[in-house]
Amino acid sequence: MEADKNMYDAVIIGGGPAGLSAALYAARAKYRVLVVEKAEIGGQITITSEVVNYPGVERASGRSLTAVMRKQALSFGAEFLAAEVTGFSCAGDIKTVQTSRGDFRALGIIVATGANPRRIGFTGEQEFQGRGVAYCATCDGEFFAGKEVLVVGGGFAAVEESMFLTRYASHITILVRKDSFSCAKTVSDHLKDFSNITVLFNTELQEVSGSGLVEKAVLKNNVTGETREFRARDGGNFGVFVFAGYVPATGWLPPEIARDEAGYVITDENRKTSVDGVYAAGDLCVKNLRQVVTAVADGAIAATSLEKSAQELHQKYDLPDLTVFNENAPRPAEAARDEAPSGSASREDSESGTAGAPGGLLTPEIRAQLKGVFGKLTSRVTVRLWPDGSSLSEAMKAFLEELRGLSDSVVPEIAAGPAPEGLLLPSFEIAGEHSQNSNIHFHGVPGGHELNSFVIAIYNTGSAGQALDPAVKADIAAVDHPVTIRVMVSLSCTMCPETVMSAQRAASLNPLIRAEMIDLAHFPALKERYSVMSVPCTVISGKDGEIRPVFGKKNLAEIAALLKTV
Repeated sequence: MEADKNMYDAVIIGGGPAGLSAALYAARAKYRVLVVEKAEIGGQITITSEVVNYPGVERASGRSLTAVMRKQALSFGAEFLAAEVTGFSCAGDIKTVQTSRGDFRALGIIVATGANPRRIGFTGEQEFQGRGVAYCATCDGEFFAGKEVLVVGGGFAAVEESMFLTRYASHITILVRKDSFSCAKTVSDHLKDFSNITVLFNTELQEVSGSGLVEKAVLKNNVTGETREFRARDGGNFGVFVFAGYVPATGWLPPEIARDEAGYVITDENRKTSVDGVYAAGDLCVKNLRQVVTAVADGAIAATSLEKSAQELHQKYDLPDLTVFNENAPRPAEAARDEAPSGSASREDSESGTAGAPGGLLTPEIRAQLKGVFGKLTSRVTVRLWPDGSSLSEAMKAFLEELRGLSDSVVPEIAAGPAPEGLLLPSFEIAGEHSQNSNIHFHGVPGGHELNSFVIAIYNTGSAGQALDPAVKADIAAVDHPVTIRVMVSLSCTMCPETVMSAQRAASLNPLIRAEMIDLAHFPALKERYSVMSVPCTVISGKDGEIRPVFGKKNLAEIAALLKTV
């Protein structure tokens, strides 16, 4: 059997601490490694402002910690691919991993997809998601400036995020269903330093209600059975942040991979799953403690276990050593977001959209990465600014100048003449070489997490773009009337870029579809119009009118399904 460019010793699914640790160990052992991540490298830990219990690191943000992990893996030749894994084969020695960017073969697979925030099922939870009910303080905290907030949960995340929310909320009430916190006392003791935090033990949230936004909650004392009504002191609406643990992201796995009743993957002490050649690492595994330190340990164990089986397969099939990039230097960008920056900004920088200040968004490292990405374009792309004289417009103009000179294939341009009728201003328009106008727009400076979606928009416009599922592609091509997809975001939101990129990809495939990224910090009228209290918020309008705002991240298949409704 001969190796090819799509053959790897190890394909690692997930780019959080577990996946990055596995990549580092496998790549350092001279194996060819591919890390596939559909969202942002770093995983859930990137929204944590302070990590203080990682050995050897006194204090760091989750973003900066995982940025270093990624850099280490890159230095030993690990490759990174921005794509969604749709499945993989379990039969045979050589596995095939199916992704949105094509298929890859591997001698072994490490699944490190982590877990997602748990919904707890109180009445009104689904109905008021995005209208008061939220799951990410970093993403949505700013929407509750000056308002009261309920926090549901008694673990580390609930405590830490409550303290973070004091930046915005006027008062925070933590609802703990047990008689004490489940995290270390040294962590919860810090709550005493905040006069605007109240803790209610033995208390559960039963219901939320209101006329459009959350205005009332029903709380139950689970010892006495008594219930009481909670309303904000000012009589207005308030927020509910749920930090009640996580659900393993394992529903997509092949049925051959054994899981427990809660969906966690069952492994042996070497992190091998029920299928030969497939390993699991991190928060999706059955284990007692889910922390960064245990995730990186899992990754190291899984990688070293996979190394042994990969070596046996090399001998069995007389495989040559697979090509590995120079271990002393990061590899060139493969395409789009593979080398787009992740972790280059602090939590505060990404919230304000000033990452890289005062020199601008594009640091020398990011500029070098983007030159590699833009070098893969096969046709010219114009980034056209439609200004309106506002301060936001001036900031966008400054960003446009940062793009100048990066590549002959990316042409910054300030539009002349009147803007197209109905265009929200100011706007960046991403236009292909053979189109006078484009249907992909950014309303705001693409800083924070949205720099990735901006880069992928340029890549999809100036090249063949990312690989697609044929059925999803057909659904998008079937749209036969003008449709506008507006994705309203916060630059601090880790879930927003996937939704923005999905909308943009749809627009790149069908000229009747228009995709717009809107930074809500600069368009308060839209926030009020749609009562947005959480991001991403997606609104789609077409011939049959406008669908009700949809909250939460959406992949391309979900966007395609929504397009059928307008």
